Amino acid sequence: MDKILAIDYGLKRTGFAYAEKPLNIAMGLCTVPTNEIYVFLDKYLIDNTVVKIIIGEPKSLNGRETNSSEIVKNFHKKITKKYNYISIELYDERFTSKMAKSIMIASGINKNKRKNKDTVDKISAIIILQDYLKSIEI
Repeated sequence: MDKILAIDYGLKRTGFAYAEKPLNIAMGLCTVPTNEIYVFLDKYLIDNTVVKIIIGEPKSLNGRETNSSEIVKNFHKKITKKYNYISIELYDERFTSKMAKSIMIASGINKNKRKNKDTVDKISAIIILQDYLKSIEI
């Protein structure tokens, strides 16, 4: 099945989520150390048919760029060049970390597990992808 992959890019860790067409339901995949991102992607793209990659684009509350915006834009340029056969888009990720933490609290995840940044990054990637999927629904 064709997949859409979402990336919540960070300096230390990067969260991943995916959705399979035609279901279009975002599912958590994993979190990898950012310095291993291309090793992970190379393998994942060989083993799966990915038709689109969505990268969370950090923005401030008023929609302006943040300190992380340039870092993510540079990553977007590199990944677009490396995997030029896949459609790769930036997508507004405002509030995803806060929403991820709220979801973890609401689902009853204990405080120690909520401190695990891997979980927050993976849930953030799910939120980015699900928001993107909602935005393209017809």
